[in-house]
Amino acid sequence: MRSGSRRQSGITYLAVLFFVAASGAMLAATATLWSHDRQREKEQELLWTGNQFRQAIALYYQRSPGALKRYPEKLEDLLEDRRYLTRQRYLRKIYRDPITANLKWGLVAAPQGGIMGVYSLSEGRPIKSGNFSEAEGSFSGAARYSDWRFLYEPPAAPIGAGLPSRRKQ
Repeated sequence: MRSGSRRQSGITYLAVLFFVAASGAMLAATATLWSHDRQREKEQELLWTGNQFRQAIALYYQRSPGALKRYPEKLEDLLEDRRYLTRQRYLRKIYRDPITANLKWGLVAAPQGGIMGVYSLSEGRPIKSGNFSEAEGSFSGAARYSDWRFLYEPPAAPIGAGLPSRRKQ
């Protein structure tokens, strides 16, 4: 009789051990899925935030007083544009980088001075690699988040723009 109770306690021990191992595997799989979902959310937030910066830089540039258009010298210029008598705001705040959770951004210098864009300082590999909007088309196949550059480039003037038209008389 004793040998039968030992065998049952051994089977119970194996069943509990199997249950713990299966639970651990399920928790690890759930954590991996949750981590991927969280990273995708951060990517979507980065795309939104980067586009907010792009739009703010575009407004700052387009609304430059006078004929000479200028980019902002620093991101804080987007919070309050001091080139006007009245307060002009293009951003409500300097947003955090959702990937690094930091207020520091990489800055893309404009050829004529100022800031024409921002990018994340994260060297992490993005999950999203395609199916971007037209403005974000250059992000396809990027190896790092720091390759996602949110730039404002003014549209090129059509050939002959600004030249007086010649009319035949």
